[in-house]
Amino acid sequence: MADLLDLDATAIVQALAGKRASAVELLKAALARHEKTHAALNAVVAIDLERALERARAIDDQRSKGDPLGPLAGVPMTVKDTFDVAGMPASSGIAELRRRLAEDARAVALVRSAGAVIWGKTNVPVMAGDWQTANPLYGATRNPWSLERTPGGSSGGAAAALAAGVTPIEIGSDIGGSLRVPASFCGVFSHKPTWGMVSQRGHVPPAPGSYAERDLNVVGPMARSARDLRLLLSVMEDGPLAPKAPGADLTSARIALWVDEPAFVLDRQVRDVVLRLAGELAAAGATVEPIPSPVDVNQLLGAYQVLLGSVLAEDLPGRMLGSMELTRPLAKLAVRRGAPPFSTAAMTLAYTARHTEWMAADAVRARLRHEIMGLFDRFDAILAPIAPVAAFPHDTRPFQKRVLTDSEGRTHPYISMAQWIALATALKLPATAVPAGLGEGGLPVGAQLIGPPGGDGRLLALAQSIDEDIRGFLPPAL
Repeated sequence: MADLLDLDATAIVQALAGKRASAVELLKAALARHEKTHAALNAVVAIDLERALERARAIDDQRSKGDPLGPLAGVPMTVKDTFDVAGMPASSGIAELRRRLAEDARAVALVRSAGAVIWGKTNVPVMAGDWQTANPLYGATRNPWSLERTPGGSSGGAAAALAAGVTPIEIGSDIGGSLRVPASFCGVFSHKPTWGMVSQRGHVPPAPGSYAERDLNVVGPMARSARDLRLLLSVMEDGPLAPKAPGADLTSARIALWVDEPAFVLDRQVRDVVLRLAGELAAAGATVEPIPSPVDVNQLLGAYQVLLGSVLAEDLPGRMLGSMELTRPLAKLAVRRGAPPFSTAAMTLAYTARHTEWMAADAVRARLRHEIMGLFDRFDAILAPIAPVAAFPHDTRPFQKRVLTDSEGRTHPYISMAQWIALATALKLPATAVPAGLGEGGLPVGAQLIGPPGGDGRLLALAQSIDEDIRGFLPPAL
């Protein structure tokens, strides 16, 4: 059973259909893997064993009778703890949120109806608001590649569980790189869909019971293979995406390479890994052409911070917002004097943005989204870094005191983590995270393929070809 757990979900489905294992056996094997790794990783933080065993037994019974089964029938999996699951309400790292009844989030319900056996929840930062995963309720999750380092956030528990073989597929979300950064730090795959492609219903934040489809935020799949991304997305999207389509023909692929951005932080080691992947794509026959900034990045970051702050402000305590209102004049003065995007002053203005300010940011977004479509007339995808550095050590200090340290010992603002992920998020574009390779320090580095709105199928086909023909998932030596 342990060997089967190391397969991707597509192969596990085949093993179950061929009766090489039962759903109950695989569930117990997943739980055993969790118990073996939990003390080190702290990735899975809540378990509903009774309900999962009941579900697995029912699927085994259906299979023995020859009843029709869903495309994920019997696959044991976990779900990020920002999604409501029947019997396991989303805590989002806050104890009070667990003390309520909840039904399955829409994406969870679709996955369950496809036959998946959901048995646990994976850890997140408080209200999914960080690029590392820790909260007062469950503590910190550690990266299986290096336990003193973060697996990323906010889908950090999900990425760590995937890399460690505790689960073959996961449901994550992304408003500030939360699908892509953990995938990069842990060496797994993820897909940020076109905005609106997958329902956010049952995701916390916003507050439980909300029907709002939040601006910028998306729900997407995480996995150890690109074909599993396609499979899981086809279930969650509940639409026409083909789950078993072939990979793309790399000889006809047109890739825009974006790694040189003077305004963005990028560690030399990360840059080298992404460039190496670009060279391998070119060697496989793809057209790879370096490009300058695809849009005006200063305008991009300025719009993104207002759009993001306007969303996140809903989750802040009223007293905190009131204090920010009082400091708006000083924040405006600091921004006029050159305070950079995502600085404390800039975010104070973003959290307290007036509706006219939000409309101005939305107008900038619409114009940049229009401008970038000309690039996608020439290229299938943009290949770019995800994070400016590889996985960094756990840091429990307040945001404004944190820094990123690159491989040459230079420090950069922590908020630089928002730079490379901003394009796809602010413009609501799809982006697929793929393992690009290992840096000199032996840590995984991911790259993102960014495509036009609705171009999810093409990105996933390209990712599948990279996975199968160039480089796929490497397990950590945990």
